[in-house]
Parts: sequence; C-alpha cells; structure tokens
Amino acid sequence: MVGQDSNRSPVTIRKLLAKGENADPIELVREALSDVLDPELGMDIVSLGLVYDITRFNNQITVDMTLTTPGCPVAESLPRSAQEEASKSVPGLDVEVRVVWDPPWDPSMINRPDYGR
Repeated sequence: MVGQDSNRSPVTIRKLLAKGENADPIELVREALSDVLDPELGMDIVSLGLVYDITRFNNQITVDMTLTTPGCPVAESLPRSAQEEASKSVPGLDVEVRVVWDPPWDPSMINRPDYGR
C-alpha cells in the first residue's frame, strides 16, 4: 500500500495503514479527500465543505461534491484529483465522483477551526 501511495503524505499513509482491513470505506475515502487541495484557496476540499456526501452501495462508492463556482478554473482537474485519491484509498471498489450544484457552495460551509467556525 505504501508503494502504491508514495505520492501521499506520510501522515495520511500512517492513518490509512492504522485503520487496517476492517476500516470503513467511506471514512477511508473522506480521509483521502482531505489530501485534495483547492489550488486557489490552499485548503483541502473536505475542510472547504466541497464534499457533500459519500455513499456506498455494494462495490460502488459515490462522492457528491461541488465547486466554489460553476465557472471554477479547476472544474475539470479538482474532481479528477478527488477521483484519483478516493480510488487509491479503497482498492477493489469502484469510485464515482459527481459534481453537484445544489445546494450552491458558500464560504459559510468551510469547516476549519482557524477559519472562524
């Protein structure tokens, strides 16, 4: 696993390994998504509140996420990065990342202690 995820941070690799084989796939995906940064804001997509939902049905994980604006310059690359990181965290499961626009994102959705929430 460490060889596969050599581009991941050492802290995240340790967290994923510590969870073991019985780890909840939804939590593994959420943890992996916390490594995906919005390059414009310099924050991870989970803390930004861009990840709305993560569900599992059989061997399918579905991530519903949004972007800060419909015209976001990273509209293609950010969901692709989320897909790649999520897929690495749950080998053997299919991961689909869907971009949704309801509800629209706004800064009050940021969940980061040092941001005033």
